[in-house]
Order: sequence, then C-alpha cells, then structure tokens
Amino acid sequence: MPLTPQPVARTLGTVLGDAPIAVEAYDGSRHGPADSPVRVVLHSPKALSYLLTAPGQLGMARAYVAGELEVHGDLYTALTLLWSDRVGKLSWPDRLTLLRGLDPKALRWVDPPPEEWRARRLRTGLRHSPSRDAAAISHHYDVSNRFYELVLGPSMTYTCACYPAADASLEEAQAHKYDLVCRKLGLKPGMRLLDVGCGWGGMVRHAAEHYGVRALGVTLSARQAEWGTKAIAEAGLLELAEVRHLNYRDVRERDFDAVSSIGLTEHIGMKNLAGYFRFLRSRLRPGGRLLNHCITRPTTTERTRTDAFIDRYVFPDGELEAAGTLMSAMQDNGFEVRHEENLREHYARTLAGWCANLAANWDDAVREVGRGRARVWELYMTGSRLGFERRTIELHQILGVRTDDDGDAAFPLRPDWGV
Repeated sequence: MPLTPQPVARTLGTVLGDAPIAVEAYDGSRHGPADSPVRVVLHSPKALSYLLTAPGQLGMARAYVAGELEVHGDLYTALTLLWSDRVGKLSWPDRLTLLRGLDPKALRWVDPPPEEWRARRLRTGLRHSPSRDAAAISHHYDVSNRFYELVLGPSMTYTCACYPAADASLEEAQAHKYDLVCRKLGLKPGMRLLDVGCGWGGMVRHAAEHYGVRALGVTLSARQAEWGTKAIAEAGLLELAEVRHLNYRDVRERDFDAVSSIGLTEHIGMKNLAGYFRFLRSRLRPGGRLLNHCITRPTTTERTRTDAFIDRYVFPDGELEAAGTLMSAMQDNGFEVRHEENLREHYARTLAGWCANLAANWDDAVREVGRGRARVWELYMTGSRLGFERRTIELHQILGVRTDDDGDAAFPLRPDWGV
C-alpha cells in the first residue's frame, strides 16, 4: 500500500537535519525555525523535480536558475548551511521512505532551464579544438560588456585580485595583482610582454602605463577585444599596448621578454598542457619569464573532472589541474620553476567583492542579460567563494624561466618583487 504523501516542507526538513533553515513549499507546508536567517521557498512541484532528478548542487542550481526555488536571506549564508555535513546524511532505507512519501507529481523528469541548453549546443567537434574553445569562451565572456562592468567594477578584471591589506578595496587589490605580476616578470621599459587570454586588457594596460613595456594581449572573445582596444585608446597607450581577437596558438611574434597567462590555463585541458607550455616557451627569448596564474585543484590525486553546474552553465569544457601537475608540465616542457604561491584566500575576497557589486546592481544586471543568467552568475560566484574558503579549489601563481643553453636563468639570487 502506498504511503500517504507527506507535506513537502516537512519531508525536505528530514534531509536538512538540524540545519537552521526554514522551508516553505507550494502545498502550504512549512518547516524549520521561524527566526532562521535563511528561508527556502519551493514554488511548484517542478522545483522538487529538479532537486530529485539531479541530487546535489546541480538540482538546486536548476531550480534556482529557473526561478522555481527562491532563497530569502543571504545566498552565501544559505549555501554555507546547505553545503555542510549536517545536510543530506540519510541511510538508503530512509531515502526510499522519503521518496515514497513525496508528491508523485514531483517524481518526474523536467527539462533544464534554457541557460543550460545554451552551453549544451556548444559541444560540437573535438574537445579543446580551436573552434570548440572559441565557442566555449564566447559563451562565457561574450555575455555583455555592460554586465561585466556592473559585476567587475572599473578595473574590468575577471581574475583573482591580490589584497595588499585586509582593508584594501577590490580595485586596489586588482591593481596590486597586476603590479605583482609585472614585478615577478621583472618588467622594465622597452621590454616586450605577451599576455595570453588577456580578457579586457587590464594587464597589458597596466604593464604599458606603469612599466613602459610594449604589451600584446590576445583573447578569443570578440567583445573583450573590442572593449580592450577602446580602453587602450582612451588611456593614450596605442603606441605601447594592443589587444587582438586571436587564439594564443596563432601568435606569430617571438622573442618576448615575458609571458603572462592569467586565468587561461583553466580552459586548456590536461591533454593539451604539454603543447601549451611548449608554445609559450617558444615565444620567449632565453632568460624570459612566464607567470602562470590559474585556479587549481588542492591535490594531484583527484580525478580530473568538471563540476556539473559549472560545466553546464558557466565554463563549458573547463578543467582544473593541481599546482603540482602544472609545475611538472612546465618543468617537462622547457621551464625552470623559480617561484610559486597560493592566493586562495584572496580569491574568496575577490568573489565577495564581485557578489557585492552584482547585488548592488541587480536590477540593471537583470535588464542586461535576463534573470536566469544573472542568477547563474550569482550562484556560481557565491559557491566559488565558499569553495576557496573551504579549500576545495585554490589559486596558484607559478613563475617559470626559459634558461639559456648554459642554464643561465638571468634571475636574482633572491626574489626582488616584495609582497
């Protein structure tokens, strides 16, 4: 005999355990403390279907992006509570009992929201082929320059900042990050810099303006190149800086004094790392330096995989490697590794700043890209902040040198770039 359907909120409360989260459901049921800092509202059986057919973060993401699930209260607080060891610890018999007592209308497959299908349409051709990489980059970075202005702020920098002090602003931290990269690369007036995956050109502008180098940036995003070119002209740096809409593999110039790769390696793929570092080495003169700055895994023992939500909604085909894997790939393909540091806590702070910008400009952001896509960015940035704080992901800067044939690295006895 089938069990009588139980109130939805009470059933979900079983999954939540003693987490202080209030739940309201479409059947009028409620569960949890009235004074909870977080209240989760399920608007329809469709919300429950998302949660049941894709357990974990993907199901919640689908429900949230589709607007079938609302979070009242701070989203960061909600995710902190939901992604804890206190939630979802049920035995298999308890899970079966729970499923039998749920609304039968929720035990069915429902199509993901449109934002997920957009990324699925990109999956044609070989993974990490030039055409597929271009489509993946366009999906993420060609959303809208105006949207990114609202989220990133005046620097238009979409990579981890480096905070010189706890009370530094996001803009100060981004400028400090660029300056740190320039100093690690040993840039001096008249040198030539190649910045691969240059985004909106923040690094090339900083290097040209403050270090007097001739800087070339390349990006697969047409909108980034357009924005960056305009910003270079407005800054009066056309004689020193350039941004091209170009795959880094198509850069023909050689003998650069330095190469910066800030936030590109996540898109390269494990199988392509050797060729990636060999190519960058081929662009450098002997004694030239490479600074590789990217998100990494915390260990080398994890299977290379992409989070389902991130892969389907945010960074199609993105792959994260461990810092040790990257250093090995650099060493095995012509670089001497001279320095490494982890900026994990800095990325958590950076994401908190971007989330605050999005919240402050929410209405404008929704008008620019739609509520669904704005929710994707809100959820992924908030979740990523939590990931950096909990060390499920890290951010490493690795400095390598192309030595000459006699092993000379043209490197100081001790690092001379300060903090």
